[in-house]
Amino acid sequence: MNHTHHHAESYDRAFAAGIVLNVLFVMVEAGYGWVADSLALLSDAGHNLSDVLGLLLAWGGYYLARLRPSRSHTYGFGRATIMAAMFNALLLLVAVGGIAWEAFDRFAHPVAIEGMTVIVVAAIGVLVNGVTAWLFMSGNHHDLNLRGAFLHMAADALVSVGVVAAGAMFLWTGWYWLDPLISLIIALVILIGTWGLLRQALHLSLDGVPLSVELEQVRDYLSGLPEVSAVHDLHVWAMSTSEVALTAHLVMPNGHAGDEFLCRVTQALHE
Repeated sequence: MNHTHHHAESYDRAFAAGIVLNVLFVMVEAGYGWVADSLALLSDAGHNLSDVLGLLLAWGGYYLARLRPSRSHTYGFGRATIMAAMFNALLLLVAVGGIAWEAFDRFAHPVAIEGMTVIVVAAIGVLVNGVTAWLFMSGNHHDLNLRGAFLHMAADALVSVGVVAAGAMFLWTGWYWLDPLISLIIALVILIGTWGLLRQALHLSLDGVPLSVELEQVRDYLSGLPEVSAVHDLHVWAMSTSEVALTAHLVMPNGHAGDEFLCRVTQALHE
């Protein structure tokens, strides 16, 4: 069995900072929305509250993945990171549906935007969500769970940029339809990124071969070893969003080649 670990860098502080920043922003946005009697800001505050839930899910999966295996869970709890990535993707899809629903409703019932208030609060949102996304950028490439957290926050930063643009253009032109149009464009961009995340999470949850692994290259490597005459029952699957496991039956006519052989092969597989 071969495992690849990427937990040398801890993201606990990133999760904690991201959650605190977003809770504070939700309070600020809801407060301004209440004072300005702005349904748009109040709705976005509710949406940003889902970001906190998404970060808590990802953090929970990240924490569980580091727990030691037990008698009842001999592989450990790494699969929780895959589940967290999947739930994060589903949350994003729900958010996309909510944005699209609200946008079509705004087309049918145009609402004036309180331009300057919306611009200021949304600009704060760009900063908060952008900083939070940046905290997870380094883990975005090798861990699907961290990628889910990154995409969630990057998507909200993009939404906030759109809100700033819509507010500014409304002040300039007075066109009510700009707000829902920009919202639909943003929803489409989020949908494209989220679909890939959900597809990968579903694939890994069904013990699919991780996309970073070329199974035939692994088989060719093992069967090409001088000591090996045949390879049977080759299985590769994800134990978590950052750990890959492998089992295989190697037919060796001259018997077991010893620990040096196993160390050499597992190191090559790891690389």
